[in-house]
Amino acid sequence: MERLKPPWLRVRAPGAPLQLEKLLASLKLATVCQSAHCPNLPTCWGEGTATFLLLGEVCTRACRFCAVQTGWPGEKPDPQEPERLLQAAKALKLNHVVLTSVDRDDLPDGGAAHFAACIRLLRRELPQVTVEALIPDFGGQRAAIETVVRSGPQVVGHNLETVRRLTPRVRDPRAGYDLSLAVLKAVKELSPDTVTKSSLLLGLGEREEEVEEAILDLRAVGTDILVLGQYLRPSPAQLPVQRYLPPEEFARWADWARRIGFQAVVAGPLVRTSFRAAQALAAVRCGSS
Repeated sequence: MERLKPPWLRVRAPGAPLQLEKLLASLKLATVCQSAHCPNLPTCWGEGTATFLLLGEVCTRACRFCAVQTGWPGEKPDPQEPERLLQAAKALKLNHVVLTSVDRDDLPDGGAAHFAACIRLLRRELPQVTVEALIPDFGGQRAAIETVVRSGPQVVGHNLETVRRLTPRVRDPRAGYDLSLAVLKAVKELSPDTVTKSSLLLGLGEREEEVEEAILDLRAVGTDILVLGQYLRPSPAQLPVQRYLPPEEFARWADWARRIGFQAVVAGPLVRTSFRAAQALAAVRCGSS
């Protein structure tokens, strides 16, 4: 039986602005905010920010925590998507653009070239805008990772999602704990100045020492920004929540993570990878100056 949500998760938030919703629909752009049932959708959309979902809305992976539709898309990436993305960024007057995607194991490069095309266009046409790419693992293909890194995003993120023991139960069999760490390590090897970022969802049944191990492993591969959030079951089809962590526990983990070397930490029950993304990048830059 699903556990009752504690008071700190029962929040009232304004609805998503209709104007933004209409703009995205007219440009045929998807957001992970909608596809993944993100709890921060009203807050982020209310501030005029969104995380764009590239390469369609059908993912070739079937992770047991995620609400995104799964299947085998098969079609080629839409060559007009970069231009429509640029139009949205201009219309919304964004200062920081977050790009993510479904997994596309049906494509030889996992969609890396399409990711790079979107980033290059944004960097060329909106040089004042910072770009964050939250990438899949691309099957571990270093050439695909390099394609994205060389396109010039200021931040490259890839999520570890959960602790080592729970990875086979929580994530698709094609994903992997060590594979995700290798992706983050590769980004730093290819471009030491690129800011790297990763996220853990807590409340899936992990033990405290396992969370500590995962955070230490992320720091060991040079991850700059750590994000910690509460797993919230999107629908009965996904894994049930094992525990709701109180806000003070997130604060404790955040304090420890900063002390072991993370340049920025975003942690809390409703936090997701792209939440307060611009502020986290600013904190890293401030710490490096």
